[in-house]
Amino acid sequence: MLIALIAKDKPDALQTRLDNRSAHLAYIEETGVVAQAGPLLEGDAMIGSLIILEVEDMTAAQNWADNDPYANAGLFQSVDLIVWKKVVG
Repeated sequence: MLIALIAKDKPDALQTRLDNRSAHLAYIEETGVVAQAGPLLEGDAMIGSLIILEVEDMTAAQNWADNDPYANAGLFQSVDLIVWKKVVG
């Protein structure tokens, strides 16, 4: 099952993002469930994340999201998990 994780950063949280980026990228690598990922941008500024998870169910997606170092650092203002259907690409 593919799940789109759409997270928006808290205002003025760039330093939190930068401080936890290496742990976040290591978590992505370790878990092996991320199909695609990247920051959401406003101009050149990173304002959130879009991550496509390939997991068994929504519970697994929520568990992944809850244990992301970015989430643990309090970076996100909001996190939405939405079932996603790949059509192109």
